[in-house]
Amino acid sequence: MSARLDAQFAFLNEADRLKSVLRATTLCDGSRPENSGEHSWHLALYALVLADQAGPGVNIDRVIRMLLLHDLVEIDVGDVPIHSANGTAHASAATRDAEAKAAERIFGLLPKDLAADLHALWQEFEAAETADARFAKSLDRVQPVMANLMSGGGTWATYDVTYDQLEARVGSKIARGAPGLWEWVRHKVLPWFA
Repeated sequence: MSARLDAQFAFLNEADRLKSVLRATTLCDGSRPENSGEHSWHLALYALVLADQAGPGVNIDRVIRMLLLHDLVEIDVGDVPIHSANGTAHASAATRDAEAKAAERIFGLLPKDLAADLHALWQEFEAAETADARFAKSLDRVQPVMANLMSGGGTWATYDVTYDQLEARVGSKIARGAPGLWEWVRHKVLPWFA
């Protein structure tokens, strides 16, 4: 029992470091960058509140679990903004490899059974092939869009993002897991890009 708790708390203490990882996206009021811990919490809340936007068969409890875990790898890798360097760094093989190594290390702190379960959820989110993961990815993409919209442009202005770039890098992924949500959001962002 003691060894299991030691491992569980080692993981939880390591996860606390996510609060120190600053993201490019600001808070909705634009006052400061959000941290990755805040982002993960906000996404879990998005899943809870926007559950009615999920497709058939989506298990919101699993989605929330994925969203709480999805950015833990940023403890090692940091935030890689989707619009930086023309979006190539975010999806690069080097970033994916670094995140996979970080996942091995971080989830490896847990007892083996829990490590396997949580690591598998993280991998499912990354692959975005299941209905749960596609919806989780959609929410991960829509939350920064809403923050940018509320803060007067945020990273769109910082990285000189065009509407076509937003559609390709973000909109298509939101639409894949939550088409009705993207349709609503698209109408909200179009005036900013006009």
